Amino acid sequence: MSANEPILPERYDPAQIEGRWQAVWQERSAFHAEPVSRDGQTPELPDEDKAYVAEMLPYPSGEIHMGHVKNYTMGDALAHFRRRNGARVFHPMGYDAFGLPAENAAIRTGVHPAISTRENIARIREQLKGLGFAIDWDTELSTADPGYYRWTQWLFLRFWEKGLAERRDASVNWCPEDQTVLANEQVVDGRCDRCGSEIEPRQLTQWFLRITDYAQDLLDEMDLLEDWPERVLTMQRNWIGRSEGARVVFIADDDETEIPVFTTRPDTLFGATFFLLAPEHPLIDDLVDGRPEAAAVAEYVRASGRLDALERGAPDKPKTGAFTGRYVTNPVNGEQLPIWVADYVLMDYGTGAVMAVPAHDQRDFEFAAAHDLPVRQVIGSDGEGAADEAWAGEGTLINSGFLDGLDIPAAKEAITAHLAREGMGETAIDYRLRDWLISRQRYWGAPIPIIHCPDCGEVPVADEDLPVVLPDIDDYVPQGQSPLAAAEDWVNVECPMCGEPARRETDTMDTFVDSSWYLFRYTAPRYTEGPFERDIVDYWFPIDQYIGGVEHAVLHLLYARFFTKVLNDLDLVGFREPFARLFTQGMIYRDGAKMSKSRGNVVAPDDIVSRFGADTLRLYVLFMGPAADDIEWNDQGVEGQRRFLDRAWRLVSGQPAGPLVERPGLDQLGDDVAARGLVRKAEATIAKVSEDVGERFSFHTAIAALQELVNLATKGTSEGVLGTPEGVVASRYASQVTTSLLFPFAPHVACEMWEALGGEDLWRHAWPEADADHLVSESVTIAVQVNGKLRGTFEAATDASDAAIEAEALELPKVVAARAEGEVRKVIVVPGRLVNIVIA
Repeated sequence: MSANEPILPERYDPAQIEGRWQAVWQERSAFHAEPVSRDGQTPELPDEDKAYVAEMLPYPSGEIHMGHVKNYTMGDALAHFRRRNGARVFHPMGYDAFGLPAENAAIRTGVHPAISTRENIARIREQLKGLGFAIDWDTELSTADPGYYRWTQWLFLRFWEKGLAERRDASVNWCPEDQTVLANEQVVDGRCDRCGSEIEPRQLTQWFLRITDYAQDLLDEMDLLEDWPERVLTMQRNWIGRSEGARVVFIADDDETEIPVFTTRPDTLFGATFFLLAPEHPLIDDLVDGRPEAAAVAEYVRASGRLDALERGAPDKPKTGAFTGRYVTNPVNGEQLPIWVADYVLMDYGTGAVMAVPAHDQRDFEFAAAHDLPVRQVIGSDGEGAADEAWAGEGTLINSGFLDGLDIPAAKEAITAHLAREGMGETAIDYRLRDWLISRQRYWGAPIPIIHCPDCGEVPVADEDLPVVLPDIDDYVPQGQSPLAAAEDWVNVECPMCGEPARRETDTMDTFVDSSWYLFRYTAPRYTEGPFERDIVDYWFPIDQYIGGVEHAVLHLLYARFFTKVLNDLDLVGFREPFARLFTQGMIYRDGAKMSKSRGNVVAPDDIVSRFGADTLRLYVLFMGPAADDIEWNDQGVEGQRRFLDRAWRLVSGQPAGPLVERPGLDQLGDDVAARGLVRKAEATIAKVSEDVGERFSFHTAIAALQELVNLATKGTSEGVLGTPEGVVASRYASQVTTSLLFPFAPHVACEMWEALGGEDLWRHAWPEADADHLVSESVTIAVQVNGKLRGTFEAATDASDAAIEAEALELPKVVAARAEGEVRKVIVVPGRLVNIVIA
């Protein structure tokens, strides 16, 4: 190459370079991570800095969308940054392949979910590779692979053995569209979070994981979460919902049926005048059986099921109810309280039963007024209470027998002690959190490895017989029960214990079970002796950076925390929390709405890559704005990022051929102001990008700093001020810095430019460190005021004397004009900031 020949082609053409670099990275195993168990071989555990960077895995129900691109590009940029800062980086990828998204997509297309899922995974893999993500593809996994769900089933059995998996009757959320049960966390405003259908209550026998056994641990061990958004922590705290109070037992009028209540106000027990049950309460049918009120109660329960929790609990909703004709006995005074069913009482809190104290609870007060029920005040301020609304303030107990005259805290203690002595109550802590319902009456999921025997009951499938492989059936459309129930050859088996005829469990597991432990399996994706290798998992965990949507705050993130604690208690892992740091990214909108095919506002990633290149798309999704914010898509913004890459390309192309240059020292640059300024700007950009990516997750400001550096270098070249030998060195150094810092965001073009500049394997090249001497500014901007009004600014050397600064200020044109109209009485110099001139 001659000295005057450009080191790059004239035009930046991503189609010519992106495929080439993707092939290079694959051929050289550029992003291969160790230690990972591969092909059954256990590696040594290195003693060095590590970084496990992961994003929430996609559902393979179609192609990736812009939300995926943003999510994975952030993780990719951080993985590159940590790798080049000396960390051993693990950045894997997998597919949450079971569950409703994949099955519903298969039903829409008429293609068997096993086939459509496999095809979608291949397509997503192609798209992810086309975007140049630095993924260790050797560790790729699918949760629908029998080699994976074998260990999902194995883990289920460990939960079962520990008493954390159980089958019981329960009121459940039934989705009539998807024909399956949903966990509480999957119901949003009374509707299915997948299809939007109104949820119906049903009484079914279902499998649960006892997450409530870990409610307090999930709260207490939030202290181990180093860097989580406070918003997510608050959402989890509220979802777990810890309350302190008392458990009080009421006896129904048959003198046998016990109905417990949890209350945070046991001090008001003497004020209870009626009793309420949630419409879903399992005792309702027995209470009204054979009674004249049964039909009205049943109709009320059905009507309540059509309302979501927010509607039922709305403060302005009329307080409706249905009388059961039955009564309970108040354990402190023997009064008979009528039992009503009321829709503002929820099974999700307490026991689904409420002792109604209308004088001191506004909702109970309104219910009493609507149904002509008595109100008895038991707390008053100075012995008085409000007559037209519930009294919720402080005060002393009245009308409460042995509690009269006590303040509220003392009354709580006294009544709880009394109930405990009488065997009618005790101090209790309650949680809003409910056990995790994992049964799904769907085909496309991991079979639950339990066999039901008429004589032996629930019998676990032996570990050596796992996996229980999902059978290949043709009719997998949901019909109100699991499609597996029709697969008689698969369902009918011998009981492993007694050898008599038995039946397999036909429900499949919620896909969130699969995704609660997939991050462990990445470290040993083909391991056959267990779900993972303990030493390797303990090396990589907790995950250094996890990235995903805030919508999973009380779903996947809570479940994964629960799973990890159970695995720790089973001595399978050596840590209590899976994610040290969490980042939740914002959504990408277009035309003011979330991108959706039904709205016609989708921008396909492949279209942008085809027109502008993968690097342009990567840059744009990071540059759109703060990564945590919801952002509006802008076509002009994409074009702007392509123009920036064109400018960077031209800057590098204009450099002379040769090897990489070292950072030029200030003495080497002499008095060349332009050269010194450009090198200082390059050093400041290194510091800015390093801080923004490594500490602040502020990718948009990091890219903006790079753009400023390219603009300054380009301007200096076009104006000819960098034509000196010192300027040429400064320009080449700025080009190297630009290319090096650009790599995490736009790796293809950065590698191409780095190679042209004489470098090799940029992904392994150490991240640049800013030089402190170059970060010290040689000049400061001085503001000049005349009688308090700004008249101009000028640049002064940082070591300039006060006299020199004063002289410069007095010669500014607007100051000279002001001096012509009066006499300078005083000049005040504030070093490094300001000159204030008083003229009279």
